[in-house]
Amino acid sequence: MPTPPLVQTVRRRRLGSALRNFRKDAGHTSDSAAQAVGWDGSKINRIENAKAHLRIKDVRPLLEAYAVTDETVIVAMEELARDANKVGWWSNYGDLPETNYKDYIGLEEDAESTRIYLPGLIPGLLQIPQYAREIITATAITRDSSEVSALVEMRKKRQAILTDTSRPGGPLDLWAVVHESTLHYRSATNPSLMREQLRHLLDIAGQPNITIQVMPILANPHPGMVGPFHIVRFPHPWPTVISVETIRGGTFAEGTDDVKVYEAAFERIVAAALPVDDSREKIKTIMEDAPS
Repeated sequence: MPTPPLVQTVRRRRLGSALRNFRKDAGHTSDSAAQAVGWDGSKINRIENAKAHLRIKDVRPLLEAYAVTDETVIVAMEELARDANKVGWWSNYGDLPETNYKDYIGLEEDAESTRIYLPGLIPGLLQIPQYAREIITATAITRDSSEVSALVEMRKKRQAILTDTSRPGGPLDLWAVVHESTLHYRSATNPSLMREQLRHLLDIAGQPNITIQVMPILANPHPGMVGPFHIVRFPHPWPTVISVETIRGGTFAEGTDDVKVYEAAFERIVAAALPVDDSREKIKTIMEDAPS
C-alpha cells in the first residue's frame, strides 16, 4: 500500500513533540537516537518536526531506545501515529480559520476536559448562534459577512463535543468561569439576544459534564484579572496544554512550569467566583431583567 501524502496536522505535531521529549529525557541526540534504531540521522529530526511519517511498527522500537516501557504510553503513541495523518472536519473550511484556531480545535477534539476563564465573552462552546455571529462580526475585523457565517457554523460544530457520547471518554468535561459584566451585554440590533443566551447557559449547565461559575463584579483580586486562558487536559500520557487568547488567536504553552502556574491560577479564580448554585441564581436574575 502506498504511503499517503504527509499532512501537517496538530496530531502529527503532538507526536513529534512527545518523541522529542522522550529522546531528550533519555539523553539521546538526534544522531545517537538514529544510530540506536538503525535510521538515518535526519529522519529523527523530520519526524520530530512533523515533516515525516512514523510507521506504527516503528513506534515501539523507537520508544524502547528511549527506555520507555510503560505499555500505556507505547499504545497511546501507536494510536497517535496511526491517526497522525487524519484531518478534522475543520479542514473543510480551508484557510478561513487562523492556523492557531485550527490547532486549538484539534486539541479540543482529543481532550478529556477543558478549564476556561474568559472575562469578556461567553465561551465559544456555550454560545448560541445569534450571539456568536454578533461577537465574531465585532472581533474578526478582517472578515466579510460570508466568512463570518462560516465561522459561526464552525463554532456550532465545535459544540458537538459537549454531547457526543461516542468520543473516547465521553463528552468533553467543561468548567468555565465567566465575568458577571459579560452577562449584562446588550445588543443594539437584537434586544432579546442576551435573554436567549442566558437561558441557554442555564439549560446547558444542567448537564453533568458542564460547570459554569460567575465571577462577580465585586470579586476579590484574582489571577484572571491578567486575561483569558484555557487549560486543555488529555488522557494519560499526554501533557496538558495552555492556550492564551489574543485578538489574533491563541498562543500555546506546554511546559510543566507553565501548566502548574495556570492550574494554580484557575484554582484561585474558582475560589474567587460565586459557587455554582449562586452562579446559577445570578444568571437567572440577570436573564429575568434582560429585554425580551
